Amino acid sequence: MMKPLKFISALFILAAIVSCQSKTKSGVPVVGFVEAFEDATISQAKTGFVDALKKNGFSEEQKNIKIEYSNAQGDIPTLTQIVNHYVSENVDLLATSTTLSSVTAVQKTTTIPIFEMVSPTPERMNVLKDGKAPVNLFGTVEDLNYIDTSFSIIPKLLKPKGAKLVIGMIYNQSEPQSADAMQRIKGLADKLNVTLIALPLNSSADAQLVTQSLLGKNIDAFFANPDNTVFAAFETIKKNCDQKNVPIFTSEAGLVQRGAVAAFGADIYQWGYQAGEQAAQYLKTHKTDGLKPEMVKIRKRVYNPEMVKKYNISIPSNFEAVK
Repeated sequence: MMKPLKFISALFILAAIVSCQSKTKSGVPVVGFVEAFEDATISQAKTGFVDALKKNGFSEEQKNIKIEYSNAQGDIPTLTQIVNHYVSENVDLLATSTTLSSVTAVQKTTTIPIFEMVSPTPERMNVLKDGKAPVNLFGTVEDLNYIDTSFSIIPKLLKPKGAKLVIGMIYNQSEPQSADAMQRIKGLADKLNVTLIALPLNSSADAQLVTQSLLGKNIDAFFANPDNTVFAAFETIKKNCDQKNVPIFTSEAGLVQRGAVAAFGADIYQWGYQAGEQAAQYLKTHKTDGLKPEMVKIRKRVYNPEMVKKYNISIPSNFEAVK
């Protein structure tokens, strides 16, 4: 049963999307943009997507495109209804940010082009059909290879308090891609001679207790797994880690802006921008020839100057400070 506030929020969202008319009489193409949850870092993908369309000549200011935006606020039934609405209105294309949005869209349409972002490969999303990605799925994706570099920077930057570095992380056991990432990191930790302590949780509401439990195991560092739950609960995680003087490392550049020490990973804005370039190509040609889910191109090594100073960590010259 929905909590009252979430129910009111869901009603508000649905009222908003139902009240808007997707297909305009003027024939202006309509983009249905779907976000699964509210997050300051994730929202940069939408900004990048819209900027890419604008650079390619499509903007609401010029009145040659209409972008309908809806956010499910973390509620799955609402997310499903948002996608169903866009599909029933037969929008020209769907733009989906984060895994849950992308998977839901794939489940609901096989004809409307989907341009995904901040999402894993079709294989990791378990949406392959006969070994192939859905024919209407495009955009920008990520696999697990970059996690090797992201995690490997921790022992290079930290000197362990004991004989062996102890790194902690939390993961959402109900999200396959989160569990996959945890298994990848576990194997990597063994190769790096690092002790990994990973604790499961089911939602961001569990983050405080699980993080505190993890910090009680004398970890040297916290690794912020590329996980929707971690994004949503990051401020809670950071507050608890700061109180115990435990630095946070991650694979997401956006989380460094929010207080992690350093990262090697995708720039979320550029992730959305890359997907937007594909969408613009489709809008120009009305064809999907040559388009497919492609790997995110821009990854950065970044650090947070304030956190580096707090933990007295020396950063290599190939890392750039976040603004």
